[in-house]
Amino acid sequence: MRYVYLVLSFGIVVLGLIHIAATPRYFAHLTVAAVWFASGGLAIILTGVLNILRRRYGEIASGLRLVCVIANIVMTSFALLAGYASKATIVQYLFVLGLLGGATVLSLLRGAQSAS
Repeated sequence: MRYVYLVLSFGIVVLGLIHIAATPRYFAHLTVAAVWFASGGLAIILTGVLNILRRRYGEIASGLRLVCVIANIVMTSFALLAGYASKATIVQYLFVLGLLGGATVLSLLRGAQSAS
C-alpha cells in the first residue's frame, strides 16, 4: 500500500510537469490565461509533493495528514470540474481521477505512511 501511494504521488508530480510543459501548445503567447494554465500545473505538482511528504512524515507531523487530505479532496473536486468544463474524454477522467482519487483514498489510511 505504501508503494502504491508513492507511485501515485510521483504520478501526480509528473502530471503537473506535463501540464506545465503543455502550456506552449495551448497558448502561443504569454498571456494571463497562459500563466493561469501553468499555475494549475504548479498546484498539481505541489499536491503530489504534499502526498510524498505525508507518506514519509505523516506519523510525526500531525497536521500534515489533515492538510494533505484536504488538498487531495479539493484537487480531486477541482479536477472533476475542470474535466467537465473542458469536455474531457473518459480516458482523461479515469487517468486524472485515478491518480488524484487514489491518492485521496490512500492519504486517509494510516497504513499508507512509511513505518518509522
